Formats: sequence, structure tokens, C-alpha cells
Amino acid sequence: MTPKQQRLHDAIRNALGPWVESLDERLGELTLVVRAPDYLGACRALRDHPDLRFEELLDLCGVDYSAYGDRERRQRRFAAVSQLLSVTHNWRLRLRCFCAQDENPILPSLIELWPSVNWYEREAFDLFGIVFDGHPDLRRILTDYGFIGHPFRKDFPISGHVEMRYDPEQKRVVYQPVTIEPREVTPRVVREAHYAEDQ
Repeated sequence: MTPKQQRLHDAIRNALGPWVESLDERLGELTLVVRAPDYLGACRALRDHPDLRFEELLDLCGVDYSAYGDRERRQRRFAAVSQLLSVTHNWRLRLRCFCAQDENPILPSLIELWPSVNWYEREAFDLFGIVFDGHPDLRRILTDYGFIGHPFRKDFPISGHVEMRYDPEQKRVVYQPVTIEPREVTPRVVREAHYAEDQ
């Protein structure tokens, strides 16, 4: 760990205290893990504490850890992972919070702390089904309103449920069951010397 990362590590430990579930360095960046009940309070401290001052939330994404890498899953299934930036101290931090329940993944919304999280939380809701409690407009953002399920979950069927297309005869959008016909694509090998001239 570099001296700069060590200073950030110590500042986080001092400011958050018991809210820190784990704090590790990986890939040149610190990753802070907090529990779901402490998520909002820890984020407020990360933003407002003078030794931290993470003014910007750059990104938030959902993650499904049900089958992560080649090892057996030991933690909860769904998490929200955020990338934070402190312009004041020139620090970056990866923040991870696992949802308390796998069947009904819920986390508090961070929109009051960082308004930039608005569409990121909507995306995590749409693709992973993570509900952000307190979000003022939590609705689908990438899939169609009638879409069933959450397509980035690892148990989502690969072929999906229904597909949407425009039907020119009915002059409207129609939904129909997904039909995927397996086919084998074999490249044609041309060996005749004058094949191109005959065409």
C-alpha cells in the first residue's frame, strides 16, 4: 500500500469506526465494504467528514455475486458498488454494500447525498432488481416497461421470455415468445482457381 493509500485507509478507519466491515487494497485502489443498515450513514460521513470529503459519486453499478469467479460464494448475492472521488484530497474509493436479503434486495437511495446517482440507481434496479428505498423516480431505464425480470441476474434465462418487434402488417409493436433456432455457421472455403471470375 502506498503512503497516500495508507493515509486514506487511516482516515476512513478513524471517521467511520464500527461502520467499516472491511477495507482492503486491490488493483491499486481501496475497497470499503459497509453493511446495509450503515450504508446511508457511512456515505454521509464519507461526503462530509473533513478528512475524507468525497464530493463526487462517479458511478454506481449493481453486481450479482451468485456465481463469482471460480470460487464458492461466501457472501450475500446482490451488492451496489460505487466509485467515489475526493477532489479536495485527490483520493478515489470503491464502496461496496451488500443487500441484506437475496430474495428482496433493498438498499437506501443515495440521491439526497449525491444527485448524480439518479440514473445509476435506476439502472441497477432495472438490470438487477435492487430496490433503492427513497429514490423519487425508481422505474426502468433501459428495458421496456412491460419487460419481465431483470436481465443481468445470473439466473435470468439466456433466451429471455418475450421479444418485441414492429409488425408492418398490424402496424404496431408486438410481443411474442423468444424463438432461437440453433444453427451452425460454417465458413465457405473456396478452392477453385477461377471461382471469382465465374461469379
